Amino acid sequence: MAAHVIDGISLASRIKSEVAQGVRQLQARAKAAHLTAILVGSTPAGQLYAQRQGEACAAMGIGYELRTFEPAVTQRELKTEIRRLNKDPAVTGIMMHLPLPAHLDRARLQYEIDVVKDVEGVNPANLGYVLYGRTLIAPCTALAVLELIRSTGVELRGAEAVVVGASEIVGKPVALLLAEQMATVTVCHIATRDVPAHTRRADVLVVAVGSAGLITAEHVRDGAVVIDVGINRVTCADGTKKTVGDVDFASVSAKAGWITPVPGGVGPMTVAMLLRNTLRGAQILAEQA
Repeated sequence: MAAHVIDGISLASRIKSEVAQGVRQLQARAKAAHLTAILVGSTPAGQLYAQRQGEACAAMGIGYELRTFEPAVTQRELKTEIRRLNKDPAVTGIMMHLPLPAHLDRARLQYEIDVVKDVEGVNPANLGYVLYGRTLIAPCTALAVLELIRSTGVELRGAEAVVVGASEIVGKPVALLLAEQMATVTVCHIATRDVPAHTRRADVLVVAVGSAGLITAEHVRDGAVVIDVGINRVTCADGTKKTVGDVDFASVSAKAGWITPVPGGVGPMTVAMLLRNTLRGAQILAEQA
């Protein structure tokens, strides 16, 4: 029997409706949510992404400002700007577009972002809160994965969960959030000797590697929940390009119980989580005022 396809677009729409309602409640208290994004360098792709981000915020009633810098901007200059935004009471959320030029230290700059205004959940302190089970604001993609799993109704407590990929902003935070839900979690990474031996045990399988078609039906347990975080551009036989995930959708969907598509799965939910994190930061700051 074919797997149920988890509709990330529909779920994201519901989350956005909740965010819009929360923003209206803030406005009724004369409070506001405002996101400032930092973009270093100006590429068509970066500008388009920022434009769409601004449109998404506007649709929720969230203020948005894009701060652009030349590629030669220094570490000190960006650090000064982040600290200025931290102190600005009108700014309730800060994010930094990646990648950054090689001369800039991404981790150090992310550390500078105020933990409450850190809408992407990338400040090491926010990752630490996840570790201790006291999540303040978690990484957007990790939150998206958890929401998509929850939407299936599958019980996480006691479930075997396997995460393929151990990045700092997806794999590791996903593993921590799943463990917080009392799942038994295994993380596979580049040094894992027998990935299929682990993935075939999984009631819940999350794949976040960046390798097109890495996971096939032989990797998957019958009826498993499969969440595909990968986004890969591949060239088809006719020369056209398409976006695919890390999971071979055709073969795995014939075996899994639930599966996310690419596109239309984790991607739109990650955007929704960014908006929800922006609201959450504004709510926390409104309570502290």
